[in-house]
This record gives sequence, structure tokens and C-alpha cells, in this order.
Amino acid sequence: MSSDSLTAALGHAFSDRGLLQTALTHRSFGIPNNERLEFIGDGVLNCVIGLELFERFAQLPEGDLTRLRATLVRGETLHRIAIALNLGRYMRLGEGEAKEGGVTTPSILADAVEALIGAVYLDAGFDAAAGVISRLYLPLLAEIRPEKVGKDPKTRLQEWLQARKRPLPAYEVLEIAGTPPQQCFTVACRIANPAMKTRGEGPSRRTAEQDAAGKALQALET
Repeated sequence: MSSDSLTAALGHAFSDRGLLQTALTHRSFGIPNNERLEFIGDGVLNCVIGLELFERFAQLPEGDLTRLRATLVRGETLHRIAIALNLGRYMRLGEGEAKEGGVTTPSILADAVEALIGAVYLDAGFDAAAGVISRLYLPLLAEIRPEKVGKDPKTRLQEWLQARKRPLPAYEVLEIAGTPPQQCFTVACRIANPAMKTRGEGPSRRTAEQDAAGKALQALET
């Protein structure tokens, strides 16, 4: 599978294409794999997102900035970015992992995003990696509402409904795919008034519920 469209989406042309290939190689495929690159990428990502938030939200205290950064660098957010990049189509996995649907496993895809960031850093330095991160996170950063910092989607959805004296949502697990520690939960969030059902996914029931609640809240607010 050609990776040209992936590098175009990243906005970075690798001088060392071996770094790109390693970043897309899961440990089940063999050695070298992307685990060490993931370690580097995690550190660079936290630093760059921290700087972005510091510059964008000059009035936010340290605690709120920390919570925002944690939300932006967590696995669910990285998985969302991986889906946007269609990253699964480029991954190299061992035969067993591939048969179990590893190319759709949220944790594998999230780790690969961090590995890609690490690969860009080693290939061209901090500024290049920061540029890729800024490009990938631009729509996510634009969604941030400082007044809502610290409240998770389930809490905000509950408050939205309570303020309008409407029934609270109900959550139901629809599917659990994979085996620990690489499970993917699919959860439904049902609202009675207005009648609505959204689906969320995540590596745990809690994160899937948060995803579903966030989608419901977005629909209600728009």
C-alpha cells in the first residue's frame, strides 16, 4: 500500500522512509516495530500540545490547561485522528493480529499516531514534528470551549437536559470486540426528549459512553 497519501495528509516528506515504515509496524509483525517511536512521540506530543494550549488560552489556570492537554493526548483522541488519516490501511501487523481485526483496534491505531510523530521528530526535528501535530490537531483545537473545561461530555449532557427539565440519558453496551487489553466497546446513548440515539466507541465502557454522550451533546447544541 503506497504511503504517499498518508505523508501528504501529515504534511511531511520523510528523508528516511525507514522511519515511516517502522512507525507503521506493530510489534506483532516483528522487529523493528513502532514501540520505541511511540515513546518518543508521546513526549513530543505532550510538549507541543502544552505549548499550543498555553499560547491559545492565556487566561486559563494550570489545572485547566492540564485537563485540556490530557483530553487531547488520550487514546480516544489519537484514535479519532488515526481514523481521519485512514491509518489502518497502512499498518503492518502479524498474521494473527491482522486476523483478529488489529487494523481497527483503537489502541493500535492510537499508538501508531504517536509513533508517526516520533518518526517525524527523528527525521526532521522538533519544528517539523510540531508542524505535523498542529496540522492534525487544528480541528480539535478549534472545538475547545474554555468555559467547558473540566467537565466531561456525560456531565455536560446531563446538565443540558436537567436545565431543560428533560429525562436523563440511558447508556447501553451494544458490542464488545476483541480481547483484553485490546478491546473496543460500542455503546448507545439514548435520549427520550428529543428522541435521539448516538453510538460511541472506545477501549473501555466509560470512554465509549463519553464518546456517545459527546456526539449527542453536539447534535443537541447544533
